Amino acid sequence: MISGWYNKKQYASEASLTLLYYLCKMNQTIVELLQRHELRKTAMRGEVLKIFLEAGKQAITHPELERRLPDADRITLYRTLKAFEDKGLIHQVVDSGNATKYALCNDACTEHQHHDEHAHFHCNDCGKTICLDSITTSTIQVPRGFKVQQTHLVLEGTCNNCDA
Repeated sequence: MISGWYNKKQYASEASLTLLYYLCKMNQTIVELLQRHELRKTAMRGEVLKIFLEAGKQAITHPELERRLPDADRITLYRTLKAFEDKGLIHQVVDSGNATKYALCNDACTEHQHHDEHAHFHCNDCGKTICLDSITTSTIQVPRGFKVQQTHLVLEGTCNNCDA
């Protein structure tokens, strides 16, 4: 019985170390991203970026960020999102809903050039919107004389989690 207890304690210790490693790696990633995009590290920027990193390819609404950061000042949060977008760290995502969503940009985005010409998938069941980086929209040809300012390709249906 004692050896079983020891194994549980050892497992808990290993789980704690794994969590500690994850948190250190997350902090390092946050600092590197802020430096790469020439943004000062603030508590708000760190918390917001952490949420985006945890979300991966999933887009997040402003109200969702407010819910996850209940003590955050709304104006500071808005300014943080604006700074992230201006510096090429996040991009706006358009889907069939009314709320503006944001998602992390890929590594090629900069302050002067967003490379977010990719499709997004919106699940009609759960409401999630996910970036599909492998499906690009930059190959669309428009008639002569037309100038495209923005391209949005949204695929709608049921995501793999809801379809299961």
